[in-house]
Amino acid sequence: METAVYILNSVTFGACAGLLLRGYVRGKQRLLLWSGLCFAGLALSNALVFVDLVMFPDVDLYMWRLGTAAVSMLLLMYGLIWEGE
Repeated sequence: METAVYILNSVTFGACAGLLLRGYVRGKQRLLLWSGLCFAGLALSNALVFVDLVMFPDVDLYMWRLGTAAVSMLLLMYGLIWEGE
């Protein structure tokens, strides 16, 4: 059951990232770009959770997961601070 949750989490974040980035391409609003990049990073972080806990439980990818999530949040914070109107 937990495997399905990890996969659905990653797919959901990836779909959100795709929709946000598609909106950026169509409308050229920079906040959509930063939000899309954040969600893409969170999708990668969730994929690393799946790889870490399900595929290779003996390998510790905790710092990589945390790092990708932190960089993703920093991208969103940058977009909110510097690109907000």
